[in-house]
Amino acid sequence: MYESDARFSRDRWSDLKNSFRKIPGSICAPRGFKCAAVFCDIKKLGTGKGSEKGQKQDLALIVSDVPAAVAGVFTTNQVCAAPVKISRQRAAKKLARAIVINSGNANACTGRQGLTDARHMTQLAAKALSIKENEALVCSTGRIGVALPMKNIERGIRACAPRIARSTSNARQVAEAIMTTDTCRKEIAVEFKIGRSTIRIGGICKGAGMIQPGMATMLGFITTDAAIEPGALKRALKIAVGQSFNRITVDGDMSTNDSVIALANGLGGNS
Repeated sequence: MYESDARFSRDRWSDLKNSFRKIPGSICAPRGFKCAAVFCDIKKLGTGKGSEKGQKQDLALIVSDVPAAVAGVFTTNQVCAAPVKISRQRAAKKLARAIVINSGNANACTGRQGLTDARHMTQLAAKALSIKENEALVCSTGRIGVALPMKNIERGIRACAPRIARSTSNARQVAEAIMTTDTCRKEIAVEFKIGRSTIRIGGICKGAGMIQPGMATMLGFITTDAAIEPGALKRALKIAVGQSFNRITVDGDMSTNDSVIALANGLGGNS
């Protein structure tokens, strides 16, 4: 699937792109991926918004049934948030099972306590999902300089884990849970052929108010059932981000929390 020099030939890319077919399911479209989202009052505490009524979920889990190759592209800001530091370290290990995400509080500029809280989020997620702690990544978005409400986080993770399922509805709720100033959710899924195998890719992202080259205040999550080595996945992700998010600007703001994370679990059966 991926060229050895980290570039598709123009003809090969054209052939592959022309074979893409949009499908429902978002991040749950690829085989072996499940997710869920809940409201645990983080948005209300962090932004003054949020209600148990309506779709104001603010904590989400994305989970692979099996260990998946993981790659991430993160903020270039010298001041990066605690979850970025944790996820960058975990992504370097090249395999992961889950991502725990909250919105309404960025856990940025929160010092040592922020790092402790970000790590604790992965511990809570790992326990709830019966996986290893180093298989969980963490992302946060929202208000800067405010400590995470960890009692709410803990309650949210406990409530979220039993709800994980491979469903279009759950994927839609996760796309909404990561929103802050966004006015609509952003999600997509496609499938295409590699040899005899049908491969699926799903994606969600947030970030509309502050985007500039260098990503800025945005989170993106990509799932795929393609079999791809972590190194190749990392190169592909860097190229994709370079040709998309890093080419646009809205108001010139940089963020502490920019993260785009891809998981590839290989269940599509390509070789």
